[in-house]
Amino acid sequence: MSALWTSRTAQAAVGGSSRGPAWEASGVSIDTRTLEPGDLFVALRDKRDGHDFVTDAFRNGAAAALVSRVPEGLAQEAPLLVCEDVQAGLDRLAEASRARTRAKVIAVTGSAGKTSTKEMLRHVLRRQGRTHASEASYNNHWGVPLTLARMPPDTEFAVIEIGMNHPGEIAPLARMARPHIALVTTVAAAHLEAFSSVEEIAIEKGSVFQGLEPDGVALFNADVKTAPILEAEARLHAARQVGFGESAQAVLRAERVTLTAEASVVEGRFADGSFLMKICAPGRHLAMNAMSAIGAASLAGADLDIAVCDIGSWSVPRGRGQRETILLDPVDNLGLELIDDAYNANPASMAAALEVLAGSESVATTGRTAGGHRVAILGDMLELGSGEALFHSELADLPAMERIDRVICVGQRVRALHDALTGERRRSWFETAEELAGTVHKHLAAGDVVLVKGSKGSRVSLVAEAIRALSKAHVGDEQKELN
Repeated sequence: MSALWTSRTAQAAVGGSSRGPAWEASGVSIDTRTLEPGDLFVALRDKRDGHDFVTDAFRNGAAAALVSRVPEGLAQEAPLLVCEDVQAGLDRLAEASRARTRAKVIAVTGSAGKTSTKEMLRHVLRRQGRTHASEASYNNHWGVPLTLARMPPDTEFAVIEIGMNHPGEIAPLARMARPHIALVTTVAAAHLEAFSSVEEIAIEKGSVFQGLEPDGVALFNADVKTAPILEAEARLHAARQVGFGESAQAVLRAERVTLTAEASVVEGRFADGSFLMKICAPGRHLAMNAMSAIGAASLAGADLDIAVCDIGSWSVPRGRGQRETILLDPVDNLGLELIDDAYNANPASMAAALEVLAGSESVATTGRTAGGHRVAILGDMLELGSGEALFHSELADLPAMERIDRVICVGQRVRALHDALTGERRRSWFETAEELAGTVHKHLAAGDVVLVKGSKGSRVSLVAEAIRALSKAHVGDEQKELN
């Protein structure tokens, strides 16, 4: 396999000066903990200075290091590419990588659903060509250039996730990615600490279209209230504008959506043709993400019919709505259903997750119990600005709440929701996720369907892990008895 970067090609891209022998790198890394032998280590300065880890990088098999200074104690023969600024050097490496590929590039942004949609695209495109996509949620000022710098020259499809926390972040990253298709999954109240309104968020999300290639296509959610803002941005920068959703004006349109406890089915139309799409996950939001993914794949030149078939085998990743059975009693085969959506949250994604829980049927059981409850364990939604208390309390008024039996709240911000709830639905409030994780077994029973949802900073993922551990604890007890 040919090298991803050589000392010659990397220096031509970055500039600067080389030190040590010639080298070839098979990958690019910014973290010595995940660095693979043969990677080019990029010594970024963030919370910690990457230069402090260059020696570790070589110890772990790095082919070379991109640095702005020679770290103390480093062997004289260590291969280095020295530039004035490492972040700028990574950016130039990314730009050179993008320039040398003939791949069809798809950029994905939005207030929710970015990573799930990106993973859907990776899933449906990989059977139709060599596909490269962002790892995890690498979507910021270092994640986007890192993804591009890692892209093999012979890539045929590339999927680049682009995120933001503040105004002005998306456009420069989009111009670096130079997508042929730019997709906005949705616009919702998120990161409102940095924006004065949802309309401002729509303008920022729509700025992804500024990076489009001259013949580029803007694909955007036509169902959101801010769709006119997205369409206006698209008309400024895109050769073609495609709205998707259930609204009559959507070009990629869902004519009928059928939701069950286990799946979502969309009967739709696109490009004068019809399609029938099924994903093995419940939720209108996931159905819309999947529809946008097959639309983007088609616009990038993939076969729509094959993409529609392949989306059916996509599975929800952990922390983003994954559903799993937790076995509580292996003897009587009693358990509960966990919906792990603990990776992130804003009002729109919270409403979508609660709709999924409301549509779930409690697990029928026998023996000690006759059935369970729909239980929502909800953590704080972060970065909502001065209106955060209202955003949390308004969750109590969602139609989905009528079918949810119990709500357990975790965190200072979500206390506003706890106070707004009434009756049996209002259960316990915990100050921290750690506190609930230690006692969660007291609040759940066999037959329950349990949603765990909150912003990553709320740490409610600890509660999801504690629920998983209930199954391991019972298995462990059974093994002790057998021994």
